[in-house]
Amino acid sequence: MANFSLPFTKKPDLSKVILYINARIFDPESGFDDIGYLVTKGNKIADFREGEPDLDKISCDEIIDCQNHLLCPALIDIQVHFRDPGQTHKEDLTSGSKSAVAGGIATVVCQPNTSPVLDSPKILNSLFQKAKKQAYCNVETYAAITKNMAGQEMTDMKKLKEAGAIGFTDDGLPVMNAHLMRLAMEFSAQENVPIAQHAEDLNLSNKGCINEGEVSKKLKVGGIPNISESVIVARDLHILEKTGGHYHLLHISTKEALEEIRRAKKKGLNATVEICPHHFTLTDEEILKEGTNAKMNPPLRSAKDRDELIKALQDGTIDAITTDHAPHDLESKDKELPEAAFGIVGVETLLPLSLELYHKKIISLRDLLAKMTYKPADIINIESGRIKKEAKADLILIDLEQEWVIDKEKFYSKSKNSPFHGRKVKGKVLKTIISGHIVYDCQL
Repeated sequence: MANFSLPFTKKPDLSKVILYINARIFDPESGFDDIGYLVTKGNKIADFREGEPDLDKISCDEIIDCQNHLLCPALIDIQVHFRDPGQTHKEDLTSGSKSAVAGGIATVVCQPNTSPVLDSPKILNSLFQKAKKQAYCNVETYAAITKNMAGQEMTDMKKLKEAGAIGFTDDGLPVMNAHLMRLAMEFSAQENVPIAQHAEDLNLSNKGCINEGEVSKKLKVGGIPNISESVIVARDLHILEKTGGHYHLLHISTKEALEEIRRAKKKGLNATVEICPHHFTLTDEEILKEGTNAKMNPPLRSAKDRDELIKALQDGTIDAITTDHAPHDLESKDKELPEAAFGIVGVETLLPLSLELYHKKIISLRDLLAKMTYKPADIINIESGRIKKEAKADLILIDLEQEWVIDKEKFYSKSKNSPFHGRKVKGKVLKTIISGHIVYDCQL
């Protein structure tokens, strides 16, 4: 069994020194990669060096032998749905964050499609206060672009930013109104915050439930075409070119949207994009095996789309890897395909599924971890995801070679909706450290 410890409920001991020895210290930003030692003091990294420490010169309260395992920045997941407030039977801040730290994630960004919607400073403040008492990880959040995510009227974005929103999105729904998206992008240009879009033309999707293709034809269900994504991306990037600002594309799934992002980046526009492991791991064929547990939005696409997305991970076009962690109770998934809820859980499988790209020699370890550490941190403008002196001590210890089998019944999430149950993977989180505090310790 694993040990968990809440990091924020007590005043931190800023004088406590922990020495991590025999660690493969790995920093994706700088490329530092050596067997050595790292010292945390209170909530910060005090020092790190290659080689063995002189224990006569280092006074510490605790020594942890890392046994040559990888010690790197903790992961940052900039797209999760923790269902709090309003749907806590599916997930809440406690269960979601517990699940996150078990997956090596120290910082999450919640999405605003809660009940009530995160569209006012009062609701944001309530979320942050609850997180301080109940969450095992750092909790950031987007706020809604439109009131109640109804797509009709802008929220007070300035007040929401002052209340702590790190960006804005109506994720779960696209901003279909181009004028409102323009206003949001103008705010982004003024205030240096990302505007994140779930890119989907709802008219083109036409209430489809899976990818439009051979599988949807075989199952005789409505399909969601690739152009439903790329049309909105193209529109938004035209707006971005006019207004400036920072446009962030959530969970890309199609080669056509990827082509639009490539063009925007070549023009020098501030456009970033994220991908989820299910979109570079699976195809819509998975629906035939896993049913509604392989139903998500955007949907699993064709093998051709998946292969193009992997190429974009290799060449750096895709900036970040996220989960779109979307827990659902059994009742919401135990329905016919068109009626079942979209989404799967993902925070406990993010690292091992992503590491498949490393173990298969598709992407270097440095490039892969960059997309889950400092690069997502830069997207949301926070100082995290790095190993350097005086940086916040958010770290994970990973056994890169440990093989294990994903078992949804052992998830710490309240929900078990995953198409990866039974999959053999390699790479296990041993410890998660937040602000110098060990919040998760895997007791093997």
